[in-house]
Amino acid sequence: MANVDVVIPVYNEEHVLAQSVDTLRRFLSEGFAHQWRILIADNASTDNTLAVAQGLAEKHADVASLHIPQKGRGRALKASWLGSAADVVSYMDVDLSTELEAFPPLIEAIASEGYEVSFGSRLSPASDTHRSLKRQFISRGYNLMIKALFFTRFSDAQCGFKAVSRRAVQELVPLIENNEWFFDTELLILAEKSGYPVKEIPVRWLEDPDTRVNIRKTVWEDIRGLARLRLRRPWRAVKARA
Repeated sequence: MANVDVVIPVYNEEHVLAQSVDTLRRFLSEGFAHQWRILIADNASTDNTLAVAQGLAEKHADVASLHIPQKGRGRALKASWLGSAADVVSYMDVDLSTELEAFPPLIEAIASEGYEVSFGSRLSPASDTHRSLKRQFISRGYNLMIKALFFTRFSDAQCGFKAVSRRAVQELVPLIENNEWFFDTELLILAEKSGYPVKEIPVRWLEDPDTRVNIRKTVWEDIRGLARLRLRRPWRAVKARA
């Protein structure tokens, strides 16, 4: 049995946080095979999110909260994962767009199947995804760009549904430069190019219309991040220490 941290990074999510945590707690309590803790990682919310998170942590022994004073999902995940003592760390978006039935396979890939990184894919042939045509087009185009530049095998870099082993966290996360949305892409490229076993999990996914993602800003961030990785190739440092 593994110890699993389930991180929920949040920014101005006071309206949905309590309901999502209750849903997740209920799911994990009904037969999840590992010891677990939910960690709410608030990154510089300007509404009442932090107070809600702290209230949930006081109410439930299996919930904790962490405040990161600067904005950025990648920054929140770095702080949460590097500060965790769990065997497996994971994260999911607070809107629970990815159906929770995919979470046990996500964790088992690492806990019992020998993988170091696992991630949900909305673009797998076995996935059931409901999203706008615009976002489908952007996502597929972006992932094709990754494959063309880095010859990677994974199909979906950006799905907010991932798990990582303790070893991979310690080795890879300190090398990740991005502190925002590109964090996910950088993690998967580093993992695959460094030779870590990576498993893709098909998911059922429903788009949340109340997204916090600025698509234009994120696309520019992604392009700059891909150019940086192509130039610097940081995975060579991982192989040198292996």
